[in-house]
Amino acid sequence: MNERNLAATVITEVKKSIVGKDGTLAKVLVAILARGHILLEDIPGVGKTTLALAFAKAMDLRFSRMQFTPDVLPSDVTGFSIYNKASGKLEFQPGSIFCNLFLADELNRATSRTQSALLEAMEEGQVTVDGVSHPVPQPFLVIATQNPAGAAGTQLLPDSQLDRFLLRLSIGYPAPADELELLRRRQYSQAMEPVRQVLTREELERLRQLVDNVHISDEVLQYIIRLINATRSHPQLAQGASPRASLAVAAASRAAAFLRGRDYVIPEDVQCIWQDVIAHRLIPVPGAEGTFTGSVAAAEICKAVNPPRIR
Repeated sequence: MNERNLAATVITEVKKSIVGKDGTLAKVLVAILARGHILLEDIPGVGKTTLALAFAKAMDLRFSRMQFTPDVLPSDVTGFSIYNKASGKLEFQPGSIFCNLFLADELNRATSRTQSALLEAMEEGQVTVDGVSHPVPQPFLVIATQNPAGAAGTQLLPDSQLDRFLLRLSIGYPAPADELELLRRRQYSQAMEPVRQVLTREELERLRQLVDNVHISDEVLQYIIRLINATRSHPQLAQGASPRASLAVAAASRAAAFLRGRDYVIPEDVQCIWQDVIAHRLIPVPGAEGTFTGSVAAAEICKAVNPPRIR
């Protein structure tokens, strides 16, 4: 089985638990292959936790879930040091983040201090406790969920934390036919029962290395820069995309090209992931938030900036 087909088998397995959301599943896999983290913004009950569990099972990833509430402490996430009387030394007790796939459920219900405990692990692959750095297991991926803004008990995530997520996705309600199929399946098995492991952690790392080697020509890189610069000069945006966003677009485009069977990126690969990578990083000018969102801005810019012709 070639590498692209191996990656596709992951989607096939996850679809046994998540019905009718093939596009969302493909983008989650894009983020995983691009070594990025994912923010799922949706109402409760549409399958966010099931999605994370299914990907973990299909790829043999050690899974950990934390329900974020106002009383969760940073040490619950990162771990803490405790004095061992016998040895006379402080011993580190790992927190829940020491896993391969960490599900931060309802992240925007936690305090800002607890939310920020994730940042070092997401950006640098380690946590620092009492001045000592501890690497998290590899591969490492955070899937965070948040309820829509305005839901009871929530607060907006800070810009600096949103910028750490490669993609922001929404699952949404299922179509009636898909919901009927879901009900039929659950009569005979639980959500995770049909999902098999089809990928090892070593194979996932090999796929990621192949994605890292996907070529992006200067013409496509310049196209990405034109798109990014358009966010910075848009009259209705108070904050455009950062250089981290440029790197994120390039990384996600490589993964999209790989899943489409190519070892080079074309403009269509950039376009298919553009809105999911960029929208949550854009801030409308004051007074425009109600009618003009980051998603609207990203869509407008993608239409306005002409892609290069790749021969």
